[in-house]
Amino acid sequence: NELGGIQNSLKVQKAGRAELLNPLVKPALIIGVALAVFQQVTGINTVIYYAPKIFQFAGISSSSAAIFATLLVGVVNVVFTVVAIILLDRVGRRPLLLVGLTGMVSSLTLLGVSFYLSSLFTLQGTLATIGLMVYVASFAVGLGPVFWLLISEIYPLKVRGLAMSIASEANWGSNLIIALTFLTFIQVLGLSGTFWLYAIVGALALVFCYRLVPETKGHTLE
Repeated sequence: NELGGIQNSLKVQKAGRAELLNPLVKPALIIGVALAVFQQVTGINTVIYYAPKIFQFAGISSSSAAIFATLLVGVVNVVFTVVAIILLDRVGRRPLLLVGLTGMVSSLTLLGVSFYLSSLFTLQGTLATIGLMVYVASFAVGLGPVFWLLISEIYPLKVRGLAMSIASEANWGSNLIIALTFLTFIQVLGLSGTFWLYAIVGALALVFCYRLVPETKGHTLE
């Protein structure tokens, strides 16, 4: 029975790339690829990859303290991902996505301010740490898990595997670009300018999601 179910599913899912341009499928493809790009170009993996360096820029001079702060970022990420799992089928995908993006934009703006005013106050390290924690928590409860769930729900079954693979390619391609450009952005724009740039992209993502991303809670896959 299990083998027969797999074989039937494979028969149903056979579809060419031309099907992705079907007027009923193309909007979902655009939404999936856009969410994939937004998930990365709002800077999440630069924070994950370069967290110790960011904390050192914020005035935490001790390497051990910077690494410990990075550990806290990981803990926050795990805890709020669990929170998202609990809430996804209770409050829906869109509310978590919109709330998470709002928190990301606000915390990125705070991070930019903390680095811009670094010479004017002594709380830069504290503010930067709070900003990073709120940012990671907001990502983990919203755009992080919701993206992966939505791209498994918004496509018809016969093109779901193909469409999800395109969204995944867009996601990891964007990840590569952001990881390669982060230090260059810091040199050109400074830390404050870099985080403000991510905040602007996050605001665009918020508008996009508010206007175009559907709620899939309670709907059948087809």
